[in-house]
Amino acid sequence: MSNLKQAYKTIVADQFPSEMTISFGDVRLQYRKRTWRIEDDGQLVERGLRYGENPGQEAALYELVGGNLTLGDCQYIDPHKGLVSALDESMLLQFGKHPGKINLTDIDAALNITKHLMDRPAAAVMKHNNPSGVARGVDAATAIEKAFMTDRLAAMGGCIAVNRPIDKAAADFIAKNYIEVVVAPSYEEGAVEILQSSKNLRIVQIPRIDRLAEYRAARFLDFKSLIDGGIVVQNSHVSLIEKPDDFIQAKATSKKETISCDRTPTAQEYDDLIFAWNVDLGVTSNSVLFAKDGVTMAIGTGEQDRVGCAEIAVYKAHTKYADRICYETHGIPYNVLQLEIEQGKRDAAQKTAIDEETSAARGGLIGAVMVSDGFFPFRDGVDVGIRQGVTAVAQPGGSLRDKEVIEACNEANPKVAMVFTGQRAFKH
Repeated sequence: MSNLKQAYKTIVADQFPSEMTISFGDVRLQYRKRTWRIEDDGQLVERGLRYGENPGQEAALYELVGGNLTLGDCQYIDPHKGLVSALDESMLLQFGKHPGKINLTDIDAALNITKHLMDRPAAAVMKHNNPSGVARGVDAATAIEKAFMTDRLAAMGGCIAVNRPIDKAAADFIAKNYIEVVVAPSYEEGAVEILQSSKNLRIVQIPRIDRLAEYRAARFLDFKSLIDGGIVVQNSHVSLIEKPDDFIQAKATSKKETISCDRTPTAQEYDDLIFAWNVDLGVTSNSVLFAKDGVTMAIGTGEQDRVGCAEIAVYKAHTKYADRICYETHGIPYNVLQLEIEQGKRDAAQKTAIDEETSAARGGLIGAVMVSDGFFPFRDGVDVGIRQGVTAVAQPGGSLRDKEVIEACNEANPKVAMVFTGQRAFKH
């Protein structure tokens, strides 16, 4: 155990070259390895990533610095437009624990979500390349707190990315909680000093976040390496949903009978569906997501069956809602309350009151919208959300049983709106 603890602190000296070139026919894409001058064991040294996904695992970060690639009618992102890959010492306002691969991919995953949310202040809290919470707010501080409190437990030790400058109020909230990384386009006067009270916090500034909307439709090459040394290359995914008119009416034909969803979303539901769909683009498949008023209520991710994913999201909504009530009421996590009741230190009535309030609110899902990154193969998945009080659903469509899924919405009381996105959004 002592050796493993030391491994977490050790910066791995990697053997990767300072430059890398990938040839696509006549075009050569040139990459430059990113390193920083840091203090290690009292000496100023040149180092790259702390380590890869695990301690002792060598890793390197490369920035695209040359080559303009076009394949067919697809123009890929130009060099020197780096976000995470362009991080230099001036942008690492506090190294904290020297950044590793997961820290940087969490930032990248957060930016891949917030690039769709640039019209309003928004924050994403990431853990293991998946969002634990995403929220809009009237300002950065409000968005951060809403995103964090959506799933307070999962947010601990996470990465917070925000698309607006961080002020003292936002910095104060972050400093009072255990966060590994914070990233913003800029920091207002006094904010960095507040954040620096957490010595291990990595404080990152990426000025180009102000222009993040420009990356929304920018294509990049997505590589997947195979165990035999082979590589799968694909175009990056681009969302087709920006405004209500981009959705498709939920309609299905079966045995010469055409059925449509009886209700269309309201303006508020459309706003939440657009928000939720674009957040879901950054969630590992299979995924089902609930959102309300520009805040994710629960995110089910990485499941093999869709109805199971929906059920897990509901479970998370209820447990996180109960924990939030407990924390705001008693200042302790729900699990601690439960333990102290078992130990005879607290009255069981405290837990009963929280459970009853959570059940009555159905984990906060009454009035929420529901999105799925793939079609519902059966109606059971959407029925899970309807029972919890969701009022609108967005999904790709295209299932052999679309008729049954639409019927579930029409049979609901009150009726539930459903629209199709016309595209799947798997992420593996």
